[in-house]
Amino acid sequence: MNPFKKLAGQTAIYGLPSILGRLLNYFLVPFYTRVLAEGEFGSFSVMYSYTGILIVVLTYGMETAYFRYAAKCENHPNVYSSTFLSIFSTSLLFVAVAQLFPSTIASWIDYADHPEYVRWFGIIIGVDALISIPFAYLRQQGKAKRFAVIRFSNIVINIGLNLFFILFCPYILKMEGDSFLKSAIGSFFNTNDLVSYVFISNLIASVCSMVLLFPEIIKGFGKFDVAIWKKLIAFGLPMLLVGLSGNINENIDKLMLRYILPGDIAEAQVGIYAACYKISILMTLFNQAYRYAAEPFFFSYAENRDSKNVYALLLNYFVIIVGALYLITMLFLDVLILFIGPNFRSGQAVVPVLMLGLLFLGVYYNLSVWYKLTDKPLYGAIISIIGSVITIVINAVTIPLIGYMGSAWATLICYASMMVISYFWGQKHFPVKYNFKKFFLYVGSAVGFYLFSLLFANLNLYLHLAINAGLFLIYILLVIKVEKVALTNVKNMFRKE
Repeated sequence: MNPFKKLAGQTAIYGLPSILGRLLNYFLVPFYTRVLAEGEFGSFSVMYSYTGILIVVLTYGMETAYFRYAAKCENHPNVYSSTFLSIFSTSLLFVAVAQLFPSTIASWIDYADHPEYVRWFGIIIGVDALISIPFAYLRQQGKAKRFAVIRFSNIVINIGLNLFFILFCPYILKMEGDSFLKSAIGSFFNTNDLVSYVFISNLIASVCSMVLLFPEIIKGFGKFDVAIWKKLIAFGLPMLLVGLSGNINENIDKLMLRYILPGDIAEAQVGIYAACYKISILMTLFNQAYRYAAEPFFFSYAENRDSKNVYALLLNYFVIIVGALYLITMLFLDVLILFIGPNFRSGQAVVPVLMLGLLFLGVYYNLSVWYKLTDKPLYGAIISIIGSVITIVINAVTIPLIGYMGSAWATLICYASMMVISYFWGQKHFPVKYNFKKFFLYVGSAVGFYLFSLLFANLNLYLHLAINAGLFLIYILLVIKVEKVALTNVKNMFRKE
């Protein structure tokens, strides 16, 4: 199968559960931001910020290392079993510590009144770290449909439980009169702590995913090959720094907002910022779906003679799509912002800055192929650490001055810096002829059309939206004109096997 068709198909299949899940979760955001107070949504965001960082620590780069050595060793079973057993051991230890010392850990993270959060998230994080390797196995083996089914099952269970706990249970308890169902729900349900049931829903969904992955988990209990494990660790630990720094860049802003801002407003400000961050859903979804498919594809296609040309073309098409996603979000932000509750819309100004930062992050994902294929993950770690330092310093300086807007600008500057550094270092070690004239054309056009649309912001809403739709059409026509020959070639490639 030609590379574009293969990658597009796998992006669709691997991305489908993520896209549907994120969309369904996205449609829970207006629900959360109308049911939960700003501070409660802030607690929700803070706990998941810790989760994102800790899952990276507990997988310590072994997912990427598995892809690398499974390809090198022709899918030797010991690569999978050695990877799985390593993660299984550390995840089990983590869960045990969380269950044994919940109060102590809760005090460390300023949630002394909620040690149960530590118990729940100890299991969630441990299970999610463990099943990351069976999921990687499915991706590496090309079992995209099974991957998608299990991912989607997790999403359905999680969403279903959220609706049960946060919508159905309060509704039943508010009904007049007595009933067996009302009595049963009243025996365990606390209407004053709704955010806890969001966490419990996640916990149950994660355990269900582990059960569904039982065949892959059983395969993981094979031989532990010390020699292979040492190679995996040598490759994985620098990738841990890459992943950890990446998650710090993604999550540290919410944690720093919570600890730098005055205590009486901090949790609420985190909630507002995190809710507005959700408006970037289209960019986040595409980046995630693309990454799921692209990482194993980059490794498997590396030996082909035209691999560098393919990587260059992929970046070009990627930029076209993310430019369109940026423009759609910004031109129709007046409508999209209505998805979050009225109390959270004051943070709308962060959206254009965050969206551009996420666009640069997606470009960085494409450019980062060079240090993975040349077995130089340490360079990726250095780039990510530089990004983390930029994020932390800018947040520390700007949060006391401009609050969460400082966090948004820190995100943009961080990802732009990582993108630029990766490009110049990559050209020294793995030169690829990327077409950056088109990059500046498409990104510049998307940002320019958005800024131009602001001139009409005070018009009637419908007239403003009509003008914005016209601007988006102009962007599409620009792409068609510039890419006319290339699009014809790709169309012909998709017709071939």
